[in-house]
Amino acid sequence: MSQADVPSGDVQARIARLFVHPVKSCGRVEVREALVTETGLDLDRAWMVVDSQGTFLTQRQLPRMALIQPQIKALEVVLRAPGMLALHLGINEVESPATVRVWKDEVAAWDMGNLAGQWFSDFLGQPGLRLARFDPDAQRLASKQWTGEVDAPIEFADGFPLLVASEASLAGLNGRLQAAGHEAVGIERFRPNIVLSGVEEHDEDRFDEIRIATGDGLVRVRPVKPCSRCPIPNIDPATAESSPEVLETLRAYRADPRLDGALTFGMNGIVLEGAGRTLRVGDAVGADFWFD
Repeated sequence: MSQADVPSGDVQARIARLFVHPVKSCGRVEVREALVTETGLDLDRAWMVVDSQGTFLTQRQLPRMALIQPQIKALEVVLRAPGMLALHLGINEVESPATVRVWKDEVAAWDMGNLAGQWFSDFLGQPGLRLARFDPDAQRLASKQWTGEVDAPIEFADGFPLLVASEASLAGLNGRLQAAGHEAVGIERFRPNIVLSGVEEHDEDRFDEIRIATGDGLVRVRPVKPCSRCPIPNIDPATAESSPEVLETLRAYRADPRLDGALTFGMNGIVLEGAGRTLRVGDAVGADFWFD
């Protein structure tokens, strides 16, 4: 699409940053472009660490997962962690079928083998860990309570294909943190996929639809549910140490009545149109507000 094709809407914005998190709850990869699929950005939450019973694990239980840094290459994802040799995961390589549990969903997956399992067990200090790859033939859907008539497939994300946040929302939080004598934090603590510029603080909460003009057509994203926050934003991704100030600060102004007072930051979204198209940093965005 050309500049003349900038989507119309109540708000004009841009994609400021894009993030992919290949292994659920491990580090992020900031990218300049990302392929859109029905389940979100390509390779996002495609792998997941599970315990010996096949149940998913995150930074909630194992904060050191934050220190595992991925790199996406043409045919593999490379994981690095302090004191460990790199672990290479072939994007198209799996070893044996498995069944894993993520929240209330039990889904078919592929086990990535003993080497990957031992690597995570050694670094995270917990025996019996395995690494699973989502089975593309399996189907896991986002909650129809929030998606309505739309079937929105997901892989190992907590609940929805995409998470959208904005630079302005982070700036608002950081202003409050610094006023209270705390350090500013990075957007990576909130694990978004798409970060918008050119909007006001928490405008994303009230968007009915987000339209993104890509080089090969329109991508339409519907924000459907505010993202309620567990303790992970308190974890410093550089050190894996947790301190309470982020959630304590959000508690003063981000208790969301739509979720019984849960603290929210960012919006979960679903893909309405555009699977197979590529988002790029700088893409033009148009969005309309919804009103009760």
